[in-house]
Amino acid sequence: MKRRFNPLPLMVFLATAAVAGLAAIFGINAHVVKSTEGLIVSPEKAKDLGADCIIVLGCKVRENGEPSDMLRDRLERGVELYRLGAAPKIIMSGDHGRKSYNEVGTMKHYAVDCGVPSSDVFMDHAGFSTYETVYRAKEVFGAKKVIIVTQRYHLSRALYIAKSLGLEAVGVDSDLETYRGQLRRDVREVLARCKDFLTSVIKPQPKYLGEAIPVSGDGDLTNDEYF
Repeated sequence: MKRRFNPLPLMVFLATAAVAGLAAIFGINAHVVKSTEGLIVSPEKAKDLGADCIIVLGCKVRENGEPSDMLRDRLERGVELYRLGAAPKIIMSGDHGRKSYNEVGTMKHYAVDCGVPSSDVFMDHAGFSTYETVYRAKEVFGAKKVIIVTQRYHLSRALYIAKSLGLEAVGVDSDLETYRGQLRRDVREVLARCKDFLTSVIKPQPKYLGEAIPVSGDGDLTNDEYF
């Protein structure tokens, strides 16, 4: 007599695997957030680090070349920190993977228009991800102590990566207003923290490295034909 398939063991296995997977996701997320809480500071407190540079993480640029609201607020905070004397240089890091889209050019123009000397603003054209930005800050630009600027939901992951790569870092949030679609970003960030938790263990090289450009030098060495 042919035995009938009993789906119960499979269902139990799948349910157990799903619970274990969710537990791992939320456990890693909590670890990344908790381990970096003390590194998120006020602009005034950030001065105590004696940082080499301020890293402003890139974000969407509109079709007309203007920064999105989130990027504008990151730039405002970065310029504020520079004026406070928190660091002598700024690294603008973002996506410039094609000629028609140039986050870092928009970012540097914004800072210079705010009165920051061009030579104090470096352009990281290959900051395609948070991990690549932080890795390149250390290996290409020679930074050792950094202040990272982005929205608070993003800071935990950026600071965790910095710690894993051996950088001394603090973060200053750029939440100068409330942004639409934040719930979607918060959910996506949970998965991104898990991904970069693993990336921080493996420590792969970024897609692009290139020659060293010390952040102690002249930021105009990183200019392109659009600046």
